[in-house]
Amino acid sequence: MVSSSGVLPGVSFVKSPEQEAATGTAAVQEAVRVILAAVRERGDAAVQQFSLRFDGTAPERIEVTPAEREAAVRDLDPQTRADTEFAIERVRAFAEAQRATMLPLEIEALPGLHLGHRVIPIARVGAYVPGGRYPLLSAPVMTIVPAVVAGCDEVIACLPPTAHPAMIAGCHLAGAHRVFRIGGAQAIAAMAFGTESVPEVDKIVGPGNAYVNEAKRQVFGPVGIDQLAGPSEIYVVADATGDAEMIATDLLAQAEHDVHTRVGLITTDRTLAEATLEAVERQLQDLSTAPVAAVAWRDRGEIVLCDSEETMLAYSDRIAAEHLQVHTADPHATAAKLRNYGSLFIGTEASVVYSDKCCGTNHTLPTMGAGRYTGGLWVGSFLKVCTHQWLDRRGVNAVAPPAVRQSTSEGLEGHRRAAALRLTRNAA
Repeated sequence: MVSSSGVLPGVSFVKSPEQEAATGTAAVQEAVRVILAAVRERGDAAVQQFSLRFDGTAPERIEVTPAEREAAVRDLDPQTRADTEFAIERVRAFAEAQRATMLPLEIEALPGLHLGHRVIPIARVGAYVPGGRYPLLSAPVMTIVPAVVAGCDEVIACLPPTAHPAMIAGCHLAGAHRVFRIGGAQAIAAMAFGTESVPEVDKIVGPGNAYVNEAKRQVFGPVGIDQLAGPSEIYVVADATGDAEMIATDLLAQAEHDVHTRVGLITTDRTLAEATLEAVERQLQDLSTAPVAAVAWRDRGEIVLCDSEETMLAYSDRIAAEHLQVHTADPHATAAKLRNYGSLFIGTEASVVYSDKCCGTNHTLPTMGAGRYTGGLWVGSFLKVCTHQWLDRRGVNAVAPPAVRQSTSEGLEGHRRAAALRLTRNAA
């Protein structure tokens, strides 16, 4: 393993994000449990109480009015509005293209046995829009636009009462039907259980802090969630053709998100590893966000030197990074060999920043190794694929006899009777 302190040959695994996230979990779990129970029992009153406690303000009216939404849009800097609308159009276009691939199905599997599925929008979804240190206008775009494209009946958004007014404008432009000034775990509780002001939703999406994440975990079941998100991650897979300056720039761009961001280079070339290490340290000298990025690099940065391409790809697939950039002589060939990641950035021109902001793919992605079994948020996250079947006499004659026999062997007399009754009447 190679860390920010030096370069060592071979490969070894550092402490996993899952292990690190376990620290302090019990306290967070209990705090969230109390918040959820209070909001479930006392509704808006509890929401206001926690808003005052955690955000320092409790707006008299929780819901943002249409007039306030329109005013927030009017107050946007013209260039900011144009850039936001550009991002919305790009995300919408990609989501529409994805939606077009999800088609209903009808087949006649056997004569008289008809099977199929429908693609059904989730009725009401809730998008949590984090406040954060900066007004991240891309956040509502990524969570709201795909839900609108999917055709959900109602998309509601919750954001902290202290969020920048531009974030309200972003929710409005992205297509949210209703917007509420609620942050933290209390927002998740309000959407999951409903209050006097906030309607109960069927699924909650969107990233947040540890309390938001834990709240989503605790409400999951009666309400759906997109995923449990950890701190952001970026890794670069590179060979000797990699550009150290560019790689260092991309690593630090992601590292400025949070001190817990996980950043790394996986390479087969020692010269590139050493040059990237030097470039990171040099760039930190004049990076305005260094107080955050430097801590992330110091605590979570790594450069892994591998003895072969096979080892490099295996290590990358083990990490399953949220964002994975490919900087090799033939990046498309390398990309074809990778299977575990949140989103893939093929070639040196495909920077994570484009996806983070405005190119069209979603930036809400799996972290902490979840890329090994799932992808990120997309239009399909707001759709249900539900099967159906119907039979005529020929279908009954084909499937009833084996159903009768299986039910008999399993000792399920009611099942046997249900299958046999149709077979008997079919023969009459």
